[in-house]
Amino acid sequence: MNQMCGRQLAGVVLAGGKSSRLGRDKARILFEGQDLLSRTAGLLRSVTPEVWVIGRDPADHGLSLPWRLDDIPGKGPVGGIITALRALSRPCLVLSCDLPFIERDYLERLMEARAACAQPVLMTTYGQVETEYIEALVAIYEPEALPVLESAVVRGEHKLSRIVPREHRCQVPYSQEQALPFFNINYPADLALMRKLEARADGQAEGAA
Repeated sequence: MNQMCGRQLAGVVLAGGKSSRLGRDKARILFEGQDLLSRTAGLLRSVTPEVWVIGRDPADHGLSLPWRLDDIPGKGPVGGIITALRALSRPCLVLSCDLPFIERDYLERLMEARAACAQPVLMTTYGQVETEYIEALVAIYEPEALPVLESAVVRGEHKLSRIVPREHRCQVPYSQEQALPFFNINYPADLALMRKLEARADGQAEGAA
């Protein structure tokens, strides 16, 4: 067992965004009868023994979970991850709350990749083969990533895909054809597409019944 495997994971829901581009609170959007924050917390609870919400009080969503506001607000997701690593001092399985199509098996695959990694890394994530884009908000961050993230914020770098070098990442490859689980909601057009895909899936389920 490598060093990373021996440290218990905590699940972290990132829910501190202002949703300014969408024009409404994305964490409260309903998908399959459940708001996105509650759905995300439920997924993490299915694979980790402890789940935290960073960015807001989950009691507003009917959830009794530990939570914290961002230590350094206004820095985007990197601020939320720094907050989680500071508070928990252990590996964090981070999941943004605006990913309606992500499923448990993608989290399990990430955990399996981390366990199989031959050497210590700072993060484990998914990487798109065609573009080399990484899914930094579906990722496991090690405590050792904290000073790297903090230094990046000090120098004004907030984009997670640029902060952790490739040699310090364990990546699970996926293709553009497999990208739906990483679809996130930023704009009204994204929400409209989510509704369309949700309705299509419901129609297929009814047809198969």
